Amino acid sequence: MVPEGDELTMDDEVAALPALAARHIKVERPSAGCAVVTLNRPAQKNAMTLAMWQGLALTFEALGREAALRTVILTGAGGSFCAGADIKEFATVRASAQDIETYAHWVDRCTLAIVDCPKATFAAVSGYAYGGGCGLAVSCDFRIADRTAKFAIPAAKLSIVYGIEETRALYQAVGLTAAKEMLFSAAPHDAEAARAIGLVSEVTEGDVMAAAHRRADALAASAPLTIAGAKLVLEALTKGETAERVERAEAAARHAGASADYAEGRTAFVEKRAAHFTGR
Repeated sequence: MVPEGDELTMDDEVAALPALAARHIKVERPSAGCAVVTLNRPAQKNAMTLAMWQGLALTFEALGREAALRTVILTGAGGSFCAGADIKEFATVRASAQDIETYAHWVDRCTLAIVDCPKATFAAVSGYAYGGGCGLAVSCDFRIADRTAKFAIPAAKLSIVYGIEETRALYQAVGLTAAKEMLFSAAPHDAEAARAIGLVSEVTEGDVMAAAHRRADALAASAPLTIAGAKLVLEALTKGETAERVERAEAAARHAGASADYAEGRTAFVEKRAAHFTGR
């Protein structure tokens, strides 16, 4: 477990990950403002182990604290995004009621770490995004898919009830009726069908990572305090938690209004040039 505190760096977090998770979750920096997080278990189509749920949660929590970071792209190695949870390890990691509770805690913590990340997040999806993999994708702000992408939630074939956080992320992405259809039927959706119900933001004919980088680059010029604040307010609205989050939302608005970025935005507008935001 990583010690509490806001002063941990990304290197601290990675060093604290279980060795298995560190091997199966890669973090790369194609540019100063972008991080690419890759699920790296291609022989198993990146099926999520308990260690990976833990590692991915800690990774996104750490990335969320990086002031210079603007965007995060989540993807999978070897032509598949993520085939879901690794059911083969369930007999060990979900053997008792306490084990099941612990497992669910880490899945929810991982989901929330992605949903609540104050950066713009993108899922770049090829191949399977099944079960927990679909949950990871819908936890991101945007989902870009290529023609090989297939989305499904096979809970109804396994007698599994998905947790509140994963289900909420699905519901927020596709709405009530489509969420029910996916959960009740376990039917797969190809890229176009997924786009039709709002599960996918963009279907690309080319390389999915190139498309994700284009989308990320376009948002990298936006004010990071605006993105972080907007995500906070939108989550409060969609979760019906406006009363609980009103102080945080007002604090975010005050912080943005008193920031150097606000002054820079006004100056850049008057001078008719692109603003250079620093997140401060």
